[in-house]
Amino acid sequence: MLDKDNKLHFFIPSFDNGTELPYISEGIKAGFPSPASDFEETKISLDSFLIKNKEATFYAKAIGNSMTGAGIDNGDILVIDRSLEPSDNKIAICYIDGEFTVKRIKITNQKLFLQPENDSYKPIEVLEENEFMIWGIVTYVIKKMIY
Repeated sequence: MLDKDNKLHFFIPSFDNGTELPYISEGIKAGFPSPASDFEETKISLDSFLIKNKEATFYAKAIGNSMTGAGIDNGDILVIDRSLEPSDNKIAICYIDGEFTVKRIKITNQKLFLQPENDSYKPIEVLEENEFMIWGIVTYVIKKMIY
């Protein structure tokens, strides 16, 4: 997350206190209701579900609205895996010229762009003179439902 000095803070998942909660593995229908007796309850730990490589996984809080079209809203928690290979069309945490940003990777005509998912923002072309690194790939977005 960004603090008052505009610095991004990453959080390392804690596996010491994982909590297993009831989980309906067959899913909940978003269409017509299904009798509750059809569901068999099991247990799940969200840490185990969301994190495949715990040594390379971090959380960060999204700030801003440049990625709303990709389902990433201000305040969402991003699950970032640094062990995944970056490629075209993946959403990545990128470090460019001293700042972190979350954008979609776009490769066209041998050029690299950091593509926002909001028409109010312009793509960022990554040039040779930029200090640039793809820091990790976003694997999940955790969001709070607003009521």
